[in-house]
Amino acid sequence: MLSLDDYLREAEVAHGHLCAGQVLGVRLAMLGLEKLGIEDPRGKDRKRLITFVEIDRCATDAIAVVTGCRLGKRALKFRDWGKMAATFVDLETRAGAPLKPALGLSESASDHWYKAIRIAAKESSKALARAMHPEIESKNQQQMLAYREIAEDDLFTRQWVKVELPAEEFPGFKGERVVCAECGEGINFRREVLRNARTLCRACAGERYYEVL
Repeated sequence: MLSLDDYLREAEVAHGHLCAGQVLGVRLAMLGLEKLGIEDPRGKDRKRLITFVEIDRCATDAIAVVTGCRLGKRALKFRDWGKMAATFVDLETRAGAPLKPALGLSESASDHWYKAIRIAAKESSKALARAMHPEIESKNQQQMLAYREIAEDDLFTRQWVKVELPAEEFPGFKGERVVCAECGEGINFRREVLRNARTLCRACAGERYYEVL
C-alpha cells in the first residue's frame, strides 16, 4: 500500500478538494486492508476485495481511491444507512476451513458467505479533535489534523463479520437478462421480483424512487 500522504494526494484529485472526511476515509480503508492482509488492492489483489460503504459523503470517494473498488466495477456496494462506516470483504475466504466452523454452516449453505471486517468512525472522534487542537478555529482544519494523529483504537471501532455474496453480486456476473412484464425494460443481475405470477422490475413492483410526470 501507499503512505497516508500519497493516498490523500490521490483522494484530493479524485474528490476535488481535501477535507476531514477524506482523511477519515483513507485511514478507514487502510485499516481495513491491513486487517485483511491485502497489500495491493489496485494491483495483484484487485479481484480479492468487495467493499460496502454506508454513506454517500466525502469519505466514500477516499475509500474508493484506496481500495480501487468502484460502483462501475461492481466491487463497491452502497447501503444508504447514513453511517460513517465500511465493510471490507475478503473473497478468498469463501466457505473455507477457517470460516465455515465459525459460522456453523453446512457445506452448501456456506458457499455464499465470506469473512469481512466492518470499520466505523467513533462518534467521539469529533470531540477528541476539538480537545486536541482548540487553537484551530476551523472545524474542518481541526479535524483534518487530528484525524491524522488520533490512534486507530480511538478513531474507529472494528468488527469481524460475515457477508453473504451470491453469484449475482460479483463483478463479471453474466446472468440471464429478463424483461419487466409491466414497463418492458430489461433487468440485470437477478433484480426482478415476482408479483402475482408476473415478473416485474422493482419500480413496477412498488419500490419506485421517482414519480412519472
